[in-house]
Amino acid sequence: MTQTDIALLLADAADEVEIGIAPVQAVIRAGRRRRTARRWAVAAATTLVLAGSTGATLALTGLPGADRQTHVAAGPSTPEARHVYRPQRTSLGSGTDQGRDWRVELTVWGAPRDRAEAAGQLEAMRGFGFAQTVLPPGAAGLVNRTSYYTSLYLGGDRHPRVLVFDTFEEWDRVSGRDVSFGVVPLGKEGATGPGRLVVGRVAATAQQVKCTWKEGGSTVDLPVRAAGAPGKWFLCLAPEGEGVKTAEVIQ
Repeated sequence: MTQTDIALLLADAADEVEIGIAPVQAVIRAGRRRRTARRWAVAAATTLVLAGSTGATLALTGLPGADRQTHVAAGPSTPEARHVYRPQRTSLGSGTDQGRDWRVELTVWGAPRDRAEAAGQLEAMRGFGFAQTVLPPGAAGLVNRTSYYTSLYLGGDRHPRVLVFDTFEEWDRVSGRDVSFGVVPLGKEGATGPGRLVVGRVAATAQQVKCTWKEGGSTVDLPVRAAGAPGKWFLCLAPEGEGVKTAEVIQ
């Protein structure tokens, strides 16, 4: 059989094949069922809430219009450029409560590429005043992993109170009305009382977050973008004696 004969046979076979529509919606639904939210590590006396997880990720490789070639840009090479030793910092909110100044800051630490960089990062984290209880037990746990801390500074305190923190290989994706947040009393480590302060993360498209108090009042916060972190972050503070009931994206 010649090459021409083979080509004609293949063409005839192709004409008899029916191409159906790919079950994209079924794939998305399955993705939603499998999607799980990462557990945030939260400091003592903190309540963690995960809500509204509705997003899904669909790989487009091979579908019409998809780029079959993936081009990955090389990241910064030096640890300084990757913020391994000096984190990217964003103020999430500040104010005065009962005559005492307070502010909440997010620090995002770039992923070390080896144990030497990780050891330097761990030492830098200690220099920020983070308590040993919120630091990895060893440098090996930081290699190729990003870390972040949301920290509360009260008055003239040099050492922050860590509210929510995590160390991971890649950020969880948030979309739509997804929201993750932690609730704590406004006070030093070990403070008791109602959880007045709520700090959380939402999708980059979120414009307003509504925080509702247990007694029925509420406030609206405008989430902000944070350096080194995808999505947006928000912060609400309930009045004295009140506690936070929930937080939700309303726009």
